[in-house]
Amino acid sequence: MQVKLTDRINRIAASPTAAVVAEAEKYKAKGIDIADMGVGEPDFPTPDHIKRAAIRAIEENKTKYTSTPGIMPLREAICSWHKRELGSSYEPKESVVNVGGKHSIFNVIGVLIQAGDEVIIPAPYWVTYPDIVKYSGGTPVHVATLPEDGFSVKAAAIEKAITPKTKLMIINSPSNPSGAVVPTPEYEKILALCKKHNIWLMSDECYSHFVYAPHKSFSISSVAGAKDNVIVVGSVSKTFAMTGWRIGYVLGPEALIQAVSKLQTQSTSNPTSIAQYAALAAMTGTMDTVPVMLAEYAKRRKRILELLRAIPGVTCVEPGGAFYAYPNVSAHLGTGPSHRAKDDIELAKLLLEKAHVAVVPGAAFGTPGYLRLSYATSIERIEEGLRRIERFLVRAESAS
Repeated sequence: MQVKLTDRINRIAASPTAAVVAEAEKYKAKGIDIADMGVGEPDFPTPDHIKRAAIRAIEENKTKYTSTPGIMPLREAICSWHKRELGSSYEPKESVVNVGGKHSIFNVIGVLIQAGDEVIIPAPYWVTYPDIVKYSGGTPVHVATLPEDGFSVKAAAIEKAITPKTKLMIINSPSNPSGAVVPTPEYEKILALCKKHNIWLMSDECYSHFVYAPHKSFSISSVAGAKDNVIVVGSVSKTFAMTGWRIGYVLGPEALIQAVSKLQTQSTSNPTSIAQYAALAAMTGTMDTVPVMLAEYAKRRKRILELLRAIPGVTCVEPGGAFYAYPNVSAHLGTGPSHRAKDDIELAKLLLEKAHVAVVPGAAFGTPGYLRLSYATSIERIEEGLRRIERFLVRAESAS
């Protein structure tokens, strides 16, 4: 029987980052040593007190269905944690727990966006935003950012993109893939624009606690009068090294939360009960591991920038947060004899095939000519990966 798929599934592509991970795994399965700088997850283990909470949940038979929007103690803990850490003022009825941050974003866009709606997304952007918008029938509207601004989006650029069809604005600060951090005064200008034009502002705070001085953790929801327009999306994945546990959350107006919960009743039902109790321990327990991780990421950031900037023809903006470097490699792209690949997509493929380094091409993030390198790996592996990249790129320069 011929498989005839819906228009909505044909509007989207598989995640490019997931594709890189899958390809890298094929090489690893053959016993090939891959310097993996493609995966975007902490290389630190989940803290012990969180793991123990999950074990206790199993031992105490907390393995049944829970309320669809999550157990009440976790919703209370999320609101308390977000207030303490980021200055917001949400109540449990304004919160819902989802199956990871990506699911949170999917649900929010699913209940807000339909055919004819436009969603403003600064570029470079996380690969999933545009496709979820397309799946929901909306139109992504990309706003360019500049490397000289650290890829931080400006309110003036956003204002030019607003039309009567604009329904939602997505800000990811710190950003995946660039590490860009939107300065608080600029973020407040963006909020003012959203209020003026009656637009929702989704604040994706997945990397909220991985910011480097002089930047500080910040949530736009902490600004007076923000709650009517702001939707917060968060996750325990990065802050607590819990990517595989799949717990995310949404904070927002009660009517929106009810709609997200309704959608969840017909899709996933509740997030895994055991993971919820682990997340409860994360939100109510010590955060001693966070500064340890951040300090290590800061060392790695310094080293990867040194190595990237030492490669002829490569430039790289210093990321203000997260754990990605986003170098411009366009000098090595083209059809001439000194070029290694025609574009960043081909370059990423060749780096995996020939140099055995996994990276993600910038085209996946809306900015061709770049590569995303995760430094959520050891300095030794970073150095090895950059040695391989430099050898691959400079060989063409030497031969020309």
